[in-house]
Amino acid sequence: MIELTVDAAGLARSRFAVSPLSEVTATLLPWGLQPSPEAAPWVARARRVLRRARLPLLSALALAGPGYVPDFLSPLPSGPSPTIEEELQRVRRTPPGRVLAEMQALRGGRPRNGLAGSELSKDVRRAMTQGGGQMARQAADELRRYWELAFAPHWEAAEAVLHAEVNRCAGVLVRQGAAKLFNSLHHGLRWADGTLHVESRLRIALPDVPMIVVMPSLVAPRPAAHVDPTHDEDQPPTLVYPVRSTAIARTFAPAKPSAEMAQLLGPTRSGLLAALTQPASTTELAARQFLSPATVSYHLGVLHRAGLVTRSRSGRSVLYRRTSTDT
Repeated sequence: MIELTVDAAGLARSRFAVSPLSEVTATLLPWGLQPSPEAAPWVARARRVLRRARLPLLSALALAGPGYVPDFLSPLPSGPSPTIEEELQRVRRTPPGRVLAEMQALRGGRPRNGLAGSELSKDVRRAMTQGGGQMARQAADELRRYWELAFAPHWEAAEAVLHAEVNRCAGVLVRQGAAKLFNSLHHGLRWADGTLHVESRLRIALPDVPMIVVMPSLVAPRPAAHVDPTHDEDQPPTLVYPVRSTAIARTFAPAKPSAEMAQLLGPTRSGLLAALTQPASTTELAARQFLSPATVSYHLGVLHRAGLVTRSRSGRSVLYRRTSTDT
């Protein structure tokens, strides 16, 4: 159990934030192997990208079981809605000493709090030999690549859902107060007598917390509180809790063709046809169907030669449309 004790002044300073980089790094946790049902297609594709792309540091830091993912990979949001570029720049500028201190926390763990240490892989050790500053820059470069491949195509829809959740919470706070708000977030969270209780395998009790940064998440399947393991900068804890949304489930889920169409054309080509409810480019279809652009381009070429789709140029993009033979 994690217990965060916050007085009235700390509660007044607490705030919500929507962080794209927090969602990215959440997939490095064991959550990435067992995501919430709504985000499962998105997170599963992210994990595939992590395995296949050349992201040695992130791949080495990703967890398959309990452990710690260094905090510098997702810095505390400086505002209510930072951009991915702002957050990546903060990763890049992480003080070298902080990076190495978090690596030590990764290696040694926090046994008193129930956090086990981890043996550092050769890729992590190799990065550390270059110094904390270079390690931060490598992490920022890999996070940018990971973001572009697995997250960017879906972020606009995801961000809209997260901001809608923040607006909902604002209404609860104004109408019913902070205690009701925290107790409404998730059954694994409980607010009582000035202390926020978070169900967790970790054992942490923090008195006199100056504030809490609350972040809704589409990736997290359950609540979690992130506490600075180095205590170097006295960072406030962040509370992450899951958001459930059928809208985001529809956005992330690939289009599904009929059984008859799949039997006739095969699952990939029939899925692309089903996805073409509106004209779309190869890149858009690849993101929507969780396929590589090369795979989509090949199958669209087959569909085009068969007369099932047409294509036309729009600016720098080539848009594909279903033909009337599909109706």
